[in-house]
Amino acid sequence: MTTATQKIPSGYKQTEIGMIPADWDVKKLGDLGEIKMCRRIFNHETKDVGIIPFYKIGTFGKEADAYIPQDLYDNYRHRFSFPKKGDVLISAAGTIGRTIVYDGIPAYFQDSNIVWIDNNEELISNGYLYYVFQIVKYNTEGGTIQRLYNSILKSTKFICPTKPQQTAIVSILSDTDALITKTEKLIQKKKNIKQGVMQELLSGRNRLLGFSGEWDAKLLPEISWFQEGPGVRTSQFTPTGIKLLNGTNIYKGKLILDSTNRFISEREAFGPYSHFLVDDGDILIASSGITIDKFEEKISFAKKEDLPLCMNTSTIRFKVKGENIDALFLYYFLMSKKFKDQIGAWATGSAQLNFGPSHLDKIEIYLPKEKAEQTAIATILFDIDAEIKKLESQLTKYQNIKQGMMQTLLTGKIRLLTK
Repeated sequence: MTTATQKIPSGYKQTEIGMIPADWDVKKLGDLGEIKMCRRIFNHETKDVGIIPFYKIGTFGKEADAYIPQDLYDNYRHRFSFPKKGDVLISAAGTIGRTIVYDGIPAYFQDSNIVWIDNNEELISNGYLYYVFQIVKYNTEGGTIQRLYNSILKSTKFICPTKPQQTAIVSILSDTDALITKTEKLIQKKKNIKQGVMQELLSGRNRLLGFSGEWDAKLLPEISWFQEGPGVRTSQFTPTGIKLLNGTNIYKGKLILDSTNRFISEREAFGPYSHFLVDDGDILIASSGITIDKFEEKISFAKKEDLPLCMNTSTIRFKVKGENIDALFLYYFLMSKKFKDQIGAWATGSAQLNFGPSHLDKIEIYLPKEKAEQTAIATILFDIDAEIKKLESQLTKYQNIKQGMMQTLLTGKIRLLTK
């Protein structure tokens, strides 16, 4: 049944962008007001430190890395366009459509890359507009770096509910946002706790009850065997066969292999490359194109369900030596500040670093002689990780719920009771 012939339910009407409630309208963002931006700030007017943060497209919604003088801010703020508290700022370049609500705290924003609509709130509230920006579809122009031109922004259509419906929708979605924010803060708190616990327990500064034995300083090769993946050539890739492990496949304690398109033939995998086949329980890390401050995200254990799997370049695997070394303790050592500080000093590169077995040969690890203490420490850290993963799962659930709610509430598929 086509849109033209399908029956319109009572209380709804057909529009150019679909069926909507009869008392709702289709509007253009340009109907809300003029597109505004701050006066241009030049590079020589910014400083690395200061009082008034200057947000560029790369720092929009994050931490500022540039500042402008107070007198320049006061001058431009009063003479030229400047957002009001509550205005919704939009990224118009790079990842377009990112939004923040201006909180009124002194700050300045990059011209043309960060814009806003001078919304008088007669048609819709800024609170509702914030959620509209999260679901509207723009017809973007440009190449690698997309740009949201004013003409595109003005012509973008959206569904405009009645004011009572807007208020009800914003109330529900803002409550959901508050729950998401609370969960994000709790996750960060747990991560900070984990970092503190790692610092104390992996250094031996704080000992667990029941343990008093000595610790040893060892070089990493003394307690672990490690192997770097081979450089499999592009010409050897096959459409099917045995999956190849690359550094990009390792993320936050998991191997992301479902979408990989790099394979090697079974003949080669189980033949000349058989000694690079990953085993269940191997500790796997990325060793190329990594950043030291986030290196803990590039470590994972191999599991049976990941196999068969062949290593490739930019990956290294570890196996502990002997029965007196706990593999989980080594896993957390590789996440620790002590390891990151050492490998950061030896690795090559600047922003993104690279290292190999020759660098790992020089790494020193400090660990209990008694394996039981290693295991006890690793178990505490593992339990904290389990709490973090549970919270991250809840966060994903809340985010998915919000997306579903926006798709139904902002389109009028579900209407809320209003006073």
